[in-house]
Amino acid sequence: MRGAPTILHLDMDAFYASAEQAAKPSLRGKPVIVGGLGPRGVVATASYEARVFGVHSAMAMAQARRLCPNAAFLIPRFALYRKVSDKVMALLHTLSPLVEPLSLDEAFVDLEAGGTEPTVEAARAVAERLRADIRAVTGLTGSVGLAGSKMLAKIGSEQAKPDGLVVIEPGTERDLLGPMSVRTLPGVGPATAEALRRAGIHTVAETREAGEAELVRLLGRAHGASLFLMAEGRDERPVVAERDAKSISVEDTFDVDLTDRTRVQLEIARLADRCVRRLREAGRSGRTVVIKVRRYDFSTLTRSETLRGPTDDPAVVREAAARLIDGVDTTAGVRLLGVGVSGLADYTQEDLFAQAAQAAQAAQAAQAAQAAQAAQAAQAARAAQTPQAAHEAVADAGRPPGPERPEPVGEGAGEASEGAEKPRRWLPGSDVRHAEYGAGWVQGSGVGRVTVRFEEPWSPPGRVRTFPVDDPALQPADPLPLLRPDADAAAAADSGEAEGADPPPGAVTDSAPGKAADPQADRGVAADLAPEEIADSDPGGTPAPDAGEGIGPGPDEAEGRDGQVPEPGGGSEHAPAPAGGGVSP
Repeated sequence: MRGAPTILHLDMDAFYASAEQAAKPSLRGKPVIVGGLGPRGVVATASYEARVFGVHSAMAMAQARRLCPNAAFLIPRFALYRKVSDKVMALLHTLSPLVEPLSLDEAFVDLEAGGTEPTVEAARAVAERLRADIRAVTGLTGSVGLAGSKMLAKIGSEQAKPDGLVVIEPGTERDLLGPMSVRTLPGVGPATAEALRRAGIHTVAETREAGEAELVRLLGRAHGASLFLMAEGRDERPVVAERDAKSISVEDTFDVDLTDRTRVQLEIARLADRCVRRLREAGRSGRTVVIKVRRYDFSTLTRSETLRGPTDDPAVVREAAARLIDGVDTTAGVRLLGVGVSGLADYTQEDLFAQAAQAAQAAQAAQAAQAAQAAQAAQAARAAQTPQAAHEAVADAGRPPGPERPEPVGEGAGEASEGAEKPRRWLPGSDVRHAEYGAGWVQGSGVGRVTVRFEEPWSPPGRVRTFPVDDPALQPADPLPLLRPDADAAAAADSGEAEGADPPPGAVTDSAPGKAADPQADRGVAADLAPEEIADSDPGGTPAPDAGEGIGPGPDEAEGRDGQVPEPGGGSEHAPAPAGGGVSP
């Protein structure tokens, strides 16, 4: 551990939720919760307005809805988060070549390796400049901790939240850590904390006073010794610029427990294909296939199979995962499935003998099929009474097996049939663009309708309009940047107007096509009305889209439809959820 505070830890403040608030002017200053919206979804990030109600990350979404029913519940938009993260990481790399990213919104930086003078004043100046640069480039805020070790720098950034800077100066580490809970130390989870609690150890100071020998007796040599060093404030871990991934995996939690064996096998095959896609995107291959199964009672098991060599062949991974799931009893119900690949390598070693055997089997199967077709054709020809019948029999025998596909009736019938099989889903928070009204985002959907708020990150809060879910003028769109991508952004900054902030009262700003910039423009905010008033605003008497799938439609809904009133009973794309998912005042 170094004496000077030259290890910097950056943690963006409520990153996902803050990015959503910056992108959606109508949500600024209001509780926003980002995560999985299904019955078994989990909170990824909650805004500080939502945390007041007790909502936090990793909480079950159902509990978050009970604690803060008026929040905006949105799906994650990782495409946007990655773009913002790339800008932040680029700023960090200007400070030092040693940058250790931990996630999209968190990283360590070794300032001394970048030439920063090892003094408190120099490190503080660099950190202040970094915070200002992040705000200017992204419109978001981040908290920074500075210390002589990674552990203390991370603790400092936690204390600095939100939008702050904490410098832990040399000689103050023990006094700072002493009264903190032992859970503050890295590697102390619920099980370790419970073992320490039974021994009467609750704080870092008590951990230090217990001594290394007692900690080793309670937790084992490796864990006990490292915990004592951290309680002393010592952490020798260096900042590592390259963190090599040990495995690549994907998993899904299901809204309803899977009990059908065929469905379980299909899900495993789908997850295997997704895992291989991620493997190939990373330019890697792997030799060990792992499946994860969490049963209805939360008991979790894993099974693995090691191949002859590294592979990125989806068929190989899929077959290995299928063999593994065959050995697991899933009849009682499965709530989560996962597929992963470990033993990663930068090359692929295919099994040439297996490939040759597969090719030979495929050739034999093809020859057998051709022989069967020829025999069938000959038999049909002999049985036919006319040459024409014989010709048709031979033609029928030459067709591939399977049901015949009926010809589409009328032009475009094929496209209509395909669209009917795959109805569009509009998830709360996703980006859309309307041919007339421009860019917006989905507030909610249900009973055959989708409610959209048309606004941009640099516009005032926009109007709410409702459309049929199959409206051809409404299409999915890519996320907009958080800051205005033109020269007006610099002019606004020079005039003291912060990018991404609400304009002053009465200000007239550019708006999306078809969006009026008038004092009534924000009348569509769902929070301005109680749920009963929202439902009554529909002149047709059709129930409002369920608030549990996002934010209910606002009072401008009837005006925004422009006569496009959906037919009652058109069907809902989402199962009803508890009402009250609007935006809090």
